Amino acid sequence: MTSPTCRWGILGAAFIARKNWQAIRDAGNATLVAVASRDLARAQAFIDECQAQVPHPVVPQAMDSYAALLARADIDAVYIPLPTGLRKEWVIRAAQAEKHVLVEKPVGSTSDDVAEIIAACEHHEVQFMDGVMFMHGRRLQRLREVVDRDVGQIRHIASQFSFLSDDEFQRSNIRAHGNLEPLGCLGDLGWYCLRFTLWAMGEKAPVQATGRIHAETQAAPDAPAVPLAFSGTLAFEGGASASFYCSFNAAHAQWAVISGDKALLQVSDFVLPFSGTQTHFSLTRSEFVLDRCQFDMHAGRQVESVDEPSSNAPGSQESNLFQNFSALVLSGRRDPQWPRISLLTQRALDACLKSAHAGSLVIKLAP
Repeated sequence: MTSPTCRWGILGAAFIARKNWQAIRDAGNATLVAVASRDLARAQAFIDECQAQVPHPVVPQAMDSYAALLARADIDAVYIPLPTGLRKEWVIRAAQAEKHVLVEKPVGSTSDDVAEIIAACEHHEVQFMDGVMFMHGRRLQRLREVVDRDVGQIRHIASQFSFLSDDEFQRSNIRAHGNLEPLGCLGDLGWYCLRFTLWAMGEKAPVQATGRIHAETQAAPDAPAVPLAFSGTLAFEGGASASFYCSFNAAHAQWAVISGDKALLQVSDFVLPFSGTQTHFSLTRSEFVLDRCQFDMHAGRQVESVDEPSSNAPGSQESNLFQNFSALVLSGRRDPQWPRISLLTQRALDACLKSAHAGSLVIKLAP
């Protein structure tokens, strides 16, 4: 590749793309060339609003055709934040156009879709990655050391990712629309819980899964119902287990706890770090002391900090995401870890949803 930077295009003017507009600029080895929407005015409005707040050195071009953007020779990689129901088609078309692909999550509606997507990317020799930002944070690198050294053998992982929506969200937001986002809160929020669990387990596949839908949208005549609140469990060989809860109708929460035989690791903001210049986590080694009739539980909680901006800055997890992806593109190498973990996450999600639809029946996963 002759360009010193990875040249990007964005397919779709989705809300999340506004954050990644800045992440591309802050990556240091990337530049944004064009943004496409099926409505040229919408693409231009997206560019104008983002450029006014976070200017790129060269203003990206607005386009009214995804296909035309994919046909450009001056674009190396595309970021695709389109609704889940549309992703499979456009990821495959991007791969066929020999564009490297960074796609929002959930990657597809089913694991069969994701397997087809990955096969297309492998066939056309392009890098594939999903947009889970926390996988690229400095804190997660530090947590790997702590889990392996201090937590000990993992016994259980628990997590919750939720936010409180309103009636208007459930009526009009695409995340509650069965045709556009068929997985509802499980795909939008539960994906992060499942990914954190699989990461903690060293990307080991679970052997069993269960799921339960606690609330769902009232299906419109032209769209199936989707989960608004969902809980699930995973079981792993060796006895480790995991539980998670995701919801569009509970207060803001994004915590995760890893319990081992040596210590307890807690992260209060594992998806979107709380605002600041540092990220944090805690390691707890509580001790129970009995002295005749006196019972004492000593907290033994240690808080650690990592120098890492929370968001919208060089060095944040989202800028690292685009920096890491761009570095792969510029190197000419592909990293098979990223498609592998995406497919593993989708298979775990599928099993939890299958269980929920079968009355929380235990679903066994193929090795």
